[in-house]
Amino acid sequence: MDRVRMARGSLDRILELAQTGLFGMMVVVGTYQILVRYLFNKPSTVSEELLTYAFAWLSLLAAAYMFGKRGHMRMGFLADRASENGRMALEMVSECLVLLFGAVVMVYGGVRITVLTMAQKTASLGIPMGYVYAIVPACGGLILVYSILNLAQMVGERRRLDAPEREGGEEGTAEKLGKAGKAGKAGETEKAGETGKAGETGKAEKTGKAEKAGEGRIEREKEDSGEWGKRKESDRT
Repeated sequence: MDRVRMARGSLDRILELAQTGLFGMMVVVGTYQILVRYLFNKPSTVSEELLTYAFAWLSLLAAAYMFGKRGHMRMGFLADRASENGRMALEMVSECLVLLFGAVVMVYGGVRITVLTMAQKTASLGIPMGYVYAIVPACGGLILVYSILNLAQMVGERRRLDAPEREGGEEGTAEKLGKAGKAGKAGETEKAGETGKAGETGKAEKTGKAEKAGEGRIEREKEDSGEWGKRKESDRT
């Protein structure tokens, strides 16, 4: 993403300087044309032709620049009603169509018309018309570069948005596993406690039974000893 931003920033800066230079030249040439027309009554055909071609170049460069900024007018009634994923898909389709337009119409068509008009010369400047039309494939190439940068930025933004969801899913899975482990440990502890309690209860019951049995044996022995004493006294008598 950083490389995409750096490439976009460099290209934007170059286009801004080119447009500023062309606009400044048009101001100077336009001022010169007004002065020679109204003050000296000698209109300059060269300046008029130069202004026309400079304005065409400036318009095409500005169009390419706005493609990079994604600032052209659009109909948003469909994209505004779509979901986030649907809006992203529509924007990517739009960029692909712009890419196709730049490749077929601007680059291919611009190269063809530039080659065809190289033998033609302008009326006042006397330069081949192919030089004038060369701005068409050049701007087409700029539109291609901007479209690729826009697509790369969209893919990067999509990955950045999907990353928290994946992390949240992994955290949720880890949390579920942790809860399951805690529940298992709690169940084992509870079972161990119940088993210990059952063992202690069993031991207590056995001890109680043994004590009762011992007490019964002692009572029987006492009873037997009492009867034996009575018998012995009766025999003496």
